[in-house]
Amino acid sequence: MRFFLLTLSFFISMAANAELDRYQFDNNEQAVRFEELTKELRCPKCQNQNIADSDAVVAKDLRDKVLVLVKEGKTKDEVIDYMIDRYGYFVHYDPPVTPATLVLWVLPVLIVIIGFGFIVIRQRKASVKQTWSSSDEALLAKLIADNKRQEQS
Repeated sequence: MRFFLLTLSFFISMAANAELDRYQFDNNEQAVRFEELTKELRCPKCQNQNIADSDAVVAKDLRDKVLVLVKEGKTKDEVIDYMIDRYGYFVHYDPPVTPATLVLWVLPVLIVIIGFGFIVIRQRKASVKQTWSSSDEALLAKLIADNKRQEQS
């Protein structure tokens, strides 16, 4: 059993090292920029996983494209702009505030406030007591008398 665990850990460590060694950089600055970008860009398929950690095919393609762009000497902002142009704001974990994102944040709050206001107004209208006038009393007495006459007939 011990031999099996040692062998398994050896193969796992070899696979991890192979993944790291697969990308070759001209200098350490490119490696650091690549690592930062792959942790900052979101996998379009995995939804909430960065492309560094994702095993999806699209994440591998994005990592490869980031590698090409970094090797071309593109800055971090240029690579992020390229990815946003291609995949939309969703691909970046820190999207900018736009009119569309404002609507997504403000509209639910407005709906809750309007709904609460509607409930309060409706409750106030229901709680207003109507006064019972003498004409209402006379009408009630007449209806009761008419009802008694119909029952006796």
